[in-house]
Amino acid sequence: MFDSPDFDLAPYAADFGASAPVRRSYCSWTDAGWRSLLVQCFEHVPEVEELPVPGVADLHLVLHVAGDVTMRTRADGKPVQGRWAPGNLELMVPGQSVVRDYRAASAMRTIQVHIPSATVERAAAQLGGPAPDFEALAAAASAGDPVVENLVRALPAAAGAGELYAESAAAFLATHLLARSAEPRLPGPEHAAVRVATAVMRERLAEPLTLAEIAAEAHLSVYHFIRVFREATGETPHRYLTRLRIERARRLLSGSTLTIGQIAERSGFGSPGSLSAAFLSQVGVRPSVYRNT
Repeated sequence: MFDSPDFDLAPYAADFGASAPVRRSYCSWTDAGWRSLLVQCFEHVPEVEELPVPGVADLHLVLHVAGDVTMRTRADGKPVQGRWAPGNLELMVPGQSVVRDYRAASAMRTIQVHIPSATVERAAAQLGGPAPDFEALAAAASAGDPVVENLVRALPAAAGAGELYAESAAAFLATHLLARSAEPRLPGPEHAAVRVATAVMRERLAEPLTLAEIAAEAHLSVYHFIRVFREATGETPHRYLTRLRIERARRLLSGSTLTIGQIAERSGFGSPGSLSAAFLSQVGVRPSVYRNT
């Protein structure tokens, strides 16, 4: 519950003034009376030059629901630039603060969910695994998760439900995220190399990435990279990258009015024909049919 000393209400209790870069349109504490799960809906200004995002102790999920955004994030290392489209899911690593600047081509909205650290710890203990690897959780979430996305989208509409609903939703989200990331992983430097590679794929999804470029970013030979990547993820790098691109295309098809050609470009397929062939192979229907249904 949020009444535990592990959760500090202060960072979320502030009001947003007229000059703030965000406007809060929904808060489950005030609008639903929940204390086991904090859900907030935000409308963002179209452009921000520097936005500090403080690290918090709880598990913080951000679902991008509207707006085509060029986002640059700076944490401990160099700035990382990426493109956010509706459906992008981000899990913030607890305790890690970042600084962001971004530019949105259209109105930007997010739904943000905070799961108390005590709830996450209980779920981890009940699963019987090691302590949560939050970097692995973040990597798994950013690759796309339809279950989490659909539940997060539904939470603001559940304002009439009581505290039992909020507590159950928090426990389910924590358990699902922990279970999904609990795949066999390589230890040490090889695991770190796979993390680097998957981060490069996600951040440069729209670019014509080659296997040699990704392996170079991970500081491995191509042969060694393919081997350790398959052992860590169960997939070849090519199949993993294609899956990420298909997931982005699916989100754009269902959540935007972009043309098939624009979606192909933004999801890294280069041409509508390439997108259509890959989409048919992976999903079973053409992109236009998927959008219509």
